[in-house]
Amino acid sequence: MSEPARPTEPQGELVIRTIAMPADTNANGDIFGGWLLSQMDLGAAIYARNLSRSRVTTVAIDAMTFIAPVYVGDIVSCHATLLKVGRTSMRIAVEAWAQRTKGGALVRVTAGVFTYVAIDDAGRPHPVHRT
Repeated sequence: MSEPARPTEPQGELVIRTIAMPADTNANGDIFGGWLLSQMDLGAAIYARNLSRSRVTTVAIDAMTFIAPVYVGDIVSCHATLLKVGRTSMRIAVEAWAQRTKGGALVRVTAGVFTYVAIDDAGRPHPVHRT
């Protein structure tokens, strides 16, 4: 059995785009994984909020995979795809891509699945708005 083909372009809706800066580096000089994770969480939260039409909170991050490093100056974009809507929750696949400073190549750098819960103003779960 062969491995599935790696994506050659982003899948899903563009939810956030930013540039990796020197302040976001780890001790090796590469972009800190926690910074990248937070960008993915922010982008997916925007996507979940728009879907639910309410406040949301992150309740889980599953299957997180770091595929390639992000370097200072790379343009990082996060793309989200809805996997499942429950009564109060949403599972969202998120992938991050880096456009390299040198040469402009587009590289898939990480992917994960985030779960959000729709909440009311008091922070209690409530049903996801469905159209």
